[in-house]
Amino acid sequence: MEGNAFWLDADRAQTIINECNQLKAWTIPFQDLKKRFDDIKSLLPEAYETKELDLVDELVCDLNRVDAALSDLEVRRMLAGELDSKDCYLTINSGAGGTEACDWAQMLSRMYQRWAAKKGWSVEIVDCVDGDVAGLKSITLKFRGSYAYGYAKAEKGVHRLVRISPFDSNAKRHTSFASVDITPEITDDIKIDIKPEDVRIDTYRSSGAGGQHVNKTDSAVRLTHMPSGIVVSCQTQRSQVQNKEACFQMLRSKLYEQEVIEREQAMNALKGEKKDNAFGSQIRNYVFQPYTLVKDTRTKAESGNIQAVMDGDIDEFVNAYLKEFG
Repeated sequence: MEGNAFWLDADRAQTIINECNQLKAWTIPFQDLKKRFDDIKSLLPEAYETKELDLVDELVCDLNRVDAALSDLEVRRMLAGELDSKDCYLTINSGAGGTEACDWAQMLSRMYQRWAAKKGWSVEIVDCVDGDVAGLKSITLKFRGSYAYGYAKAEKGVHRLVRISPFDSNAKRHTSFASVDITPEITDDIKIDIKPEDVRIDTYRSSGAGGQHVNKTDSAVRLTHMPSGIVVSCQTQRSQVQNKEACFQMLRSKLYEQEVIEREQAMNALKGEKKDNAFGSQIRNYVFQPYTLVKDTRTKAESGNIQAVMDGDIDEFVNAYLKEFG
């Protein structure tokens, strides 16, 4: 990077910078934790000998913080997959249940946006379709941040809600479903060839609150990749051209993810791995009534503080998944 010719090839330079940043994401936290631990190790015996109890308490608290940070780093060590360091798209689709399911999709969207904010990621709404009465039929969010795909992949699957519906005048308990799909964003250094004849392009009017542009032109774009059946859409950019570019980016990402997953499954079959986690099945239950409980069906991790979970505190479930399946 310090060479005079480093910036002559901008694409290669960006690739190297990304590699450097990924290495720094490991080495800097590790060196920081090592220094903090060494300092505590040298100071703590002396503090005990001199009976400086306030200093002992402070050092013990710092040691607990080091231990917690080390646990986080240990979880991240499991994010060694080819795609784990990438940014990602998170798509939520409401299931059967009408307005109740659409409201559940919106609740999940809020939960994931708060979770991303807690992790210091940026969030962009790529596509959004409102429900007929309330909530969302579907929404696609883009997460930009350290190991976004590696962490978010733990959420892929069907999420089940049990509660007394606010839309039912008889106050009966309802069960709703929403599916969550996670796709890594591929960068320009990865080439995916898409034949024009394999893609059907549809344009339609954007949905939303209106404005000078929205709802007045057919700017929203939907792409259908015929060989794989993959469908992507985007309507949040200002022009049809920008929405089309965003769609092709998502399509390339989904096709590359499909290729990598097939390759990893073939390798796992050769290794004879014991654990299997089938995506697309029900992964987590959220029960609001008659008791409050969130329970992951894959790892058996659970929490009774359902409000905290809906406010984005889902690292307990994500980390449990990574430790078991990562």
